[in-house]
Amino acid sequence: MQLTKELKVALTGANGQLGYQLAKKLADKVTLLALDRAALDIANIAQAEEILLAFAPDVIINAAAYTAVDKAEQEVELAKAINQRGPENLAKVATSLNAVLIHVSTDYVFDGSSDKPYAETDSTNPKSVYGQTKLEGEQAIVKYCAKHIILRTAWVFAEHGNNFVKTMLRLAQSRPELGVVADQIGGPTYAGDIAEAIISVIAQLSTENEQRFGVYHFSGAPYISWHKFACSIFAEASRQKLITSVPQINAITTAQYPTPAMRPAFSMLDCSKIQQEFAVSPSNWQTALNNLTLYK
Repeated sequence: MQLTKELKVALTGANGQLGYQLAKKLADKVTLLALDRAALDIANIAQAEEILLAFAPDVIINAAAYTAVDKAEQEVELAKAINQRGPENLAKVATSLNAVLIHVSTDYVFDGSSDKPYAETDSTNPKSVYGQTKLEGEQAIVKYCAKHIILRTAWVFAEHGNNFVKTMLRLAQSRPELGVVADQIGGPTYAGDIAEAIISVIAQLSTENEQRFGVYHFSGAPYISWHKFACSIFAEASRQKLITSVPQINAITTAQYPTPAMRPAFSMLDCSKIQQEFAVSPSNWQTALNNLTLYK
């Protein structure tokens, strides 16, 4: 697809970490309808039909999600509405418009018990309400919209929104010592790079080549634990003189930091399929930390 003003793209979740980046990067490339939750509740099928059928996009990007992983254990219905029913509604509308649906999913669809990076074809087995509702969203899209790209990602961070990097920088101002989980491994992923990956995929999609539709993985490299990621954030913050002293960072286990929702211990995603199909390389989270002043 040609990234020109003739291409109409509807973006949901436009004020989230990823949606904000996509809106910024797509604004001058395509005719963009950027919708935050106030403008479109994707769980409301009548509203989704009214707004999207009127705009008639060629591509719908769903960056809307319920991502409060622990709260989801109590707010099951709300998580299901946004993560399952919303994608189903968008899939049905996309099909009626003959539009492509690009949907962002998560490493939490896996149980984290693997000993090698997860491929797109590996069995899913979510261990949390968040992971289960995200998987149900994927399944609804596969059922109702043939022309889809499901992009699973992990450990998202950015300058806009709430995330681990911002939390660490905030805690560094007030705490001389921190305990950070060291037995969960994954690939921190910069939202700006996810946005670039999606844009690159759209530019290469052809409605004639149906084989390119399906599920893809895209996350950051190198793989790392939360503890080592925190150490990298503080080292970079110190180098950039954003903090006067680096907190002592103690490696702790998941068992020492119990949470309502289970996290996958092993969240490494195999990103070779998107590299081979679309020449999209993994996100480099180290590069994304080069200007931490933007995360303040």
